[in-house]
Amino acid sequence: MLTARNIHKKYGTLEVLKGVDISIESAKIISIVGSSGAGKSTLLHILGSLDSADQGEIYLHNEALHLLKGKKLAAFRNRHIGFVFQFHHLLPEFSALENVSVPAWIAKKSKKEATTRATELLDMLGLKARMHHKPQEMSGGEQQRVAVARALINQPAIVFADEPTGNLDSTHAKELHQLLVSLRDNLQQTFLIVTHNEELAAMSDAILHMKDGRIM
Repeated sequence: MLTARNIHKKYGTLEVLKGVDISIESAKIISIVGSSGAGKSTLLHILGSLDSADQGEIYLHNEALHLLKGKKLAAFRNRHIGFVFQFHHLLPEFSALENVSVPAWIAKKSKKEATTRATELLDMLGLKARMHHKPQEMSGGEQQRVAVARALINQPAIVFADEPTGNLDSTHAKELHQLLVSLRDNLQQTFLIVTHNEELAAMSDAILHMKDGRIM
Protein backbone atom coordinates (compact mmCIF):
# COMPACT_ATOMS: atom_id res chain seq x y z
CA MET A 1 0.00 0.00 0.00
CA LEU A 2 3.06 2.26 0.38
CA THR A 3 5.99 2.04 -2.00
CA ALA A 4 9.02 4.32 -2.26
CA ARG A 5 11.82 3.95 -4.77
CA ASN A 6 15.31 5.45 -4.93
CA ILE A 7 14.77 8.14 -2.28
CA HIS A 8 17.68 10.59 -2.04
CA LYS A 9 18.01 13.59 0.29
CA LYS A 10 20.81 16.07 0.90
CA TYR A 11 21.07 18.95 3.35
CA GLY A 12 23.83 21.11 1.92
CA THR A 13 26.74 18.75 1.28
CA LEU A 14 25.47 16.15 3.77
CA GLU A 15 23.89 13.19 1.97
CA VAL A 16 21.31 11.84 4.43
CA LEU A 17 19.44 9.33 2.23
CA LYS A 18 21.33 7.45 -0.48
CA GLY A 19 18.74 5.68 -2.61
CA VAL A 20 16.24 4.09 -0.21
CA ASP A 21 13.65 1.58 -1.43
CA ILE A 22 10.81 0.53 0.87
CA SER A 23 7.50 -1.30 0.53
CA ILE A 24 4.85 -1.53 3.27
CA GLU A 25 1.85 -3.87 3.35
CA SER A 26 -1.50 -2.98 4.91
CA ALA A 27 -2.32 -3.90 8.52
CA LYS A 28 1.33 -4.28 9.52
CA ILE A 29 3.56 -2.64 12.10
CA ILE A 30 6.98 -1.95 10.59
CA SER A 31 9.79 -0.55 12.73
CA ILE A 32 12.86 1.28 11.44
CA VAL A 33 15.88 1.05 13.74
CA GLY A 34 19.44 2.33 13.52
CA SER A 35 21.90 4.67 15.16
CA SER A 36 21.39 8.44 15.35
CA GLY A 37 22.17 10.06 12.01
CA ALA A 38 21.27 6.97 9.99
CA GLY A 39 18.46 8.88 8.23
CA LYS A 40 15.46 7.25 9.93
CA SER A 41 13.48 10.38 10.81
CA THR A 42 14.33 12.05 7.51
CA LEU A 43 12.95 9.04 5.64
CA LEU A 44 9.81 9.03 7.80
CA HIS A 45 9.17 12.73 7.18
CA ILE A 46 9.65 12.31 3.42
CA LEU A 47 7.34 9.28 3.25
CA GLY A 48 4.77 11.26 5.24
CA SER A 49 5.12 14.25 2.86
CA LEU A 50 6.33 16.58 5.64
CA ASP A 51 9.57 16.96 3.68
CA SER A 52 10.41 16.41 0.03
CA ALA A 53 13.02 14.13 -1.49
CA ASP A 54 15.64 15.41 -3.93
CA GLN A 55 15.04 12.33 -6.05
CA GLY A 56 12.74 9.31 -6.04
CA GLU A 57 9.09 8.26 -6.15
CA ILE A 58 6.52 7.62 -3.42
CA TYR A 59 3.16 5.93 -3.97
CA LEU A 60 0.43 5.58 -1.35
CA HIS A 61 -2.53 3.49 -2.57
CA ASN A 62 -1.29 4.18 -6.13
CA GLU A 63 -1.37 7.96 -5.62
CA ALA A 64 1.93 9.54 -6.70
CA LEU A 65 2.68 11.45 -3.51
CA HIS A 66 5.88 12.97 -4.91
CA LEU A 67 3.88 14.76 -7.63
CA LEU A 68 1.37 16.44 -5.29
CA LYS A 69 1.98 20.05 -4.28
CA GLY A 70 0.50 22.75 -2.07
CA LYS A 71 -3.16 22.43 -1.12
CA LYS A 72 -3.62 19.09 -2.92
CA LEU A 73 -0.74 17.59 -0.94
CA ALA A 74 -2.02 19.04 2.35
CA ALA A 75 -5.53 17.68 1.71
CA PHE A 76 -4.21 14.22 0.78
CA ARG A 77 -2.00 14.14 3.88
CA ASN A 78 -4.91 15.18 6.13
CA ARG A 79 -7.18 12.44 4.81
CA HIS A 80 -4.78 9.52 4.36
CA ILE A 81 -1.83 9.96 6.75
CA GLY A 82 -1.63 10.14 10.54
CA PHE A 83 1.34 11.23 12.65
CA VAL A 84 2.52 10.53 16.19
CA PHE A 85 5.70 12.21 17.42
CA GLN A 86 7.91 11.88 20.49
CA PHE A 87 6.37 15.08 21.84
CA HIS A 88 2.61 14.95 21.53
CA HIS A 89 2.10 18.53 20.26
CA LEU A 90 -1.38 18.83 21.78
CA LEU A 91 -3.00 22.27 21.86
CA PRO A 92 -2.96 23.29 25.54
CA GLU A 93 -6.17 25.35 25.39
CA PHE A 94 -8.16 22.45 23.89
CA SER A 95 -9.65 19.42 25.67
CA ALA A 96 -8.67 15.90 24.67
CA LEU A 97 -11.88 15.63 22.65
CA GLU A 98 -11.15 18.88 20.80
CA ASN A 99 -7.50 17.97 20.15
CA VAL A 100 -8.54 14.66 18.60
CA SER A 101 -11.20 16.39 16.48
CA VAL A 102 -8.87 18.96 14.88
CA PRO A 103 -7.87 16.89 11.79
CA ALA A 104 -11.55 16.04 11.19
CA TRP A 105 -12.46 19.74 11.32
CA ILE A 106 -9.67 20.47 8.82
CA ALA A 107 -11.16 17.76 6.58
CA LYS A 108 -14.45 19.71 6.79
CA LYS A 109 -16.33 16.96 8.58
CA SER A 110 -19.34 18.09 10.60
CA LYS A 111 -18.90 18.82 14.30
CA LYS A 112 -21.28 15.94 15.10
CA GLU A 113 -19.36 13.45 12.96
CA ALA A 114 -16.00 14.59 14.36
CA THR A 115 -17.23 14.46 17.96
CA THR A 116 -18.76 11.00 17.51
CA ARG A 117 -15.58 9.55 15.97
CA ALA A 118 -13.31 11.26 18.53
CA THR A 119 -15.43 9.95 21.41
CA GLU A 120 -15.28 6.40 20.01
CA LEU A 121 -11.49 6.57 19.70
CA LEU A 122 -10.93 8.02 23.16
CA ASP A 123 -13.17 5.33 24.62
CA MET A 124 -11.25 2.64 22.70
CA LEU A 125 -7.97 4.03 24.03
CA GLY A 126 -9.19 4.04 27.63
CA LEU A 127 -9.66 7.80 27.90
CA LYS A 128 -13.44 8.18 28.02
CA ALA A 129 -13.28 9.66 31.53
CA ARG A 130 -10.56 12.13 30.44
CA MET A 131 -12.02 13.45 27.19
CA HIS A 132 -12.92 16.87 28.62
CA HIS A 133 -9.57 17.31 30.37
CA LYS A 134 -6.89 19.59 28.94
CA PRO A 135 -3.38 18.22 28.28
CA GLN A 136 -1.86 19.67 31.46
CA GLU A 137 -4.45 17.71 33.47
CA MET A 138 -3.30 14.37 32.02
CA SER A 139 -0.23 12.16 32.45
CA GLY A 140 2.39 11.83 29.73
CA GLY A 141 1.02 8.43 28.75
CA GLU A 142 -2.52 9.77 28.52
CA GLN A 143 -1.39 12.71 26.41
CA GLN A 144 0.38 10.37 23.99
CA ARG A 145 -2.77 8.24 23.69
CA VAL A 146 -4.70 11.40 22.82
CA ALA A 147 -2.09 12.03 20.11
CA VAL A 148 -2.64 8.48 18.80
CA ALA A 149 -6.41 9.06 18.70
CA ARG A 150 -5.82 12.32 16.80
CA ALA A 151 -3.69 10.43 14.26
CA LEU A 152 -6.54 7.94 13.71
CA ILE A 153 -9.50 10.36 13.49
CA ASN A 154 -9.65 10.45 9.67
CA GLN A 155 -9.11 6.69 9.33
CA PRO A 156 -5.72 7.10 7.62
CA ALA A 157 -4.17 4.52 5.34
CA ILE A 158 -0.98 4.67 7.45
CA VAL A 159 0.25 6.22 10.69
CA PHE A 160 3.87 7.39 10.87
CA ALA A 161 5.30 7.41 14.39
CA ASP A 162 8.65 9.05 15.17
CA GLU A 163 10.01 7.77 18.52
CA PRO A 164 6.45 7.56 19.98
CA THR A 165 7.70 6.16 23.31
CA GLY A 166 10.82 8.31 23.52
CA ASN A 167 9.32 10.67 26.09
CA LEU A 168 7.56 8.00 28.20
CA ASP A 169 8.65 5.95 31.20
CA SER A 170 8.92 2.17 30.77
CA THR A 171 5.40 1.46 32.09
CA HIS A 172 3.67 3.95 29.77
CA ALA A 173 5.92 2.89 26.89
CA LYS A 174 4.83 -0.73 27.28
CA GLU A 175 1.17 0.32 27.40
CA LEU A 176 1.63 2.25 24.15
CA HIS A 177 3.31 -0.77 22.51
CA GLN A 178 0.33 -2.96 23.40
CA LEU A 179 -2.06 -0.26 22.19
CA LEU A 180 -0.44 -0.10 18.75
CA VAL A 181 -0.63 -3.89 18.42
CA SER A 182 -4.33 -3.86 19.36
CA LEU A 183 -5.02 -1.10 16.80
CA ARG A 184 -3.31 -3.16 14.12
CA ASP A 185 -5.40 -6.20 15.05
CA ASN A 186 -8.76 -4.50 15.67
CA LEU A 187 -8.69 -1.69 13.08
CA GLN A 188 -6.29 -3.28 10.57
CA GLN A 189 -4.23 -0.12 11.01
CA THR A 190 -0.82 0.18 9.35
CA PHE A 191 2.08 1.76 11.28
CA LEU A 192 5.60 2.74 10.25
CA ILE A 193 7.60 3.49 13.39
CA VAL A 194 11.06 4.96 13.93
CA THR A 195 12.27 3.78 17.31
CA HIS A 196 15.27 3.13 19.53
CA ASN A 197 13.04 1.01 21.79
CA GLU A 198 14.04 -2.63 21.26
CA GLU A 199 10.86 -3.94 22.93
CA LEU A 200 8.63 -1.95 20.57
CA ALA A 201 10.66 -3.06 17.56
CA ALA A 202 10.40 -6.69 18.67
CA MET A 203 6.58 -6.46 18.66
CA SER A 204 6.56 -5.33 15.03
CA ASP A 205 5.75 -7.49 12.03
CA ALA A 206 9.09 -6.54 10.48
CA ILE A 207 12.19 -4.56 11.46
CA LEU A 208 14.15 -2.51 8.91
CA HIS A 209 17.73 -1.57 9.84
CA MET A 210 19.11 1.73 8.55
CA LYS A 211 22.78 2.64 8.36
CA ASP A 212 24.46 5.57 6.63
CA GLY A 213 21.37 6.58 4.68
CA ARG A 214 20.45 3.15 3.42
CA ILE A 215 18.23 0.25 4.49
CA MET A 216 20.53 -2.67 5.10
